[in-house]
Amino acid sequence: MTAPGARLVQEMIPVELDETGLSTDVEREDIGERIDSPFDPDLIEVQTRNPTVGLLLNRIRRKTIDLAPDFQRRAGIWTMKAQSRLIESLLLRITLPTLYAAEGEEDTWAIVDGVQRLSTIARFVAPETIGSEPLRLTGLEYLTEFDGCTFPDLPGRLQTRIEETELVVLLIRRGTPEEVKFNIFARINTGGRALTRQELRHALIPGPARTFLACLASSDAFREATGGSVSSERMSDREMCLRFVAFSLTPPDEYTSGDFDRFLRQAMHQVNSLDTEAREHLRLRFLTAMDASHAVLGDHAFRKRFHDTNRRSPVNKALFESQSVTLSTYTPHEIDILQQRHAKVEEGFLDLMDDGDFFNAVSAGTGDINKVRLRFRLLDEMFQEVLNA
Repeated sequence: MTAPGARLVQEMIPVELDETGLSTDVEREDIGERIDSPFDPDLIEVQTRNPTVGLLLNRIRRKTIDLAPDFQRRAGIWTMKAQSRLIESLLLRITLPTLYAAEGEEDTWAIVDGVQRLSTIARFVAPETIGSEPLRLTGLEYLTEFDGCTFPDLPGRLQTRIEETELVVLLIRRGTPEEVKFNIFARINTGGRALTRQELRHALIPGPARTFLACLASSDAFREATGGSVSSERMSDREMCLRFVAFSLTPPDEYTSGDFDRFLRQAMHQVNSLDTEAREHLRLRFLTAMDASHAVLGDHAFRKRFHDTNRRSPVNKALFESQSVTLSTYTPHEIDILQQRHAKVEEGFLDLMDDGDFFNAVSAGTGDINKVRLRFRLLDEMFQEVLNA
């Protein structure tokens, strides 16, 4: 069964975009949706809080608000003028949009929507709480007399006005099941540039997995294997690394949920529970897999290939996980043979891309159990044929 219109499809492959609307060089993915059972409304506990700016800053000081410091939607994305206009809104008593947060252990809050706003306020009023340089107001529209001012430069009455401003926080309580939290945030996550799934995971699942995935994504081996073209702004690179980790911890033939998002969340929790030695072993396996993928598949690693064209496609996440995890199971000697027989590997992969079932398995509904197992199995069979040739 040949993939229909493969050349045409290749020309039209959609990509994910970064904050500026530019290509991340990662193919946009359809993992499919699966809901095993409807949520019980009684399990959803959401409260509306109205803390003052001063109280929120105290929480930041005490580290009971998690702004996820390396979260991609940090205040630094905003221009100085945009940040200044937000402070001007506070001074003009203009109500700010609702902040969305999830309650964690020991009464901590993870800010999911509103990181930029809260970081901007902290930078202006108490920059030391986030380790930032003070914000100096610029480009104000109405209160132009305060252009160039920092917080201490404002009259005392205006300082008090900011500190006593109440913000609206929609807080999802700790007892709410995790899958319900993610579903709620996915539903409300529609304003501006919506958070990606990995950005949501990063915000809602604190722990060592955050820095571990950042370490993998920033490694020279990952950058070389992906051609150095994958943007980190929307955390697609970290999701790709997470997918390698997930299928390394849970082999494809043991993948049974069909809920791919839950599968990746569980993998982050697993990484959090690993000891240092186990994480280091996983890191070395990842680096070895990246080197092997680049050696065997060259500049087209993790990318769709088509006959009659050498055009390089964007990175495909389903190919990333299946190619890298499969090659990580091979011995150094086998990798050497595959590298020496690169032409046969390329021919075999092109044939796979002409197979409609394989093409669909890396293109649509990629979280489906059968499609996951199919792409891993067919890739492994292709590599084995080359080894046995």
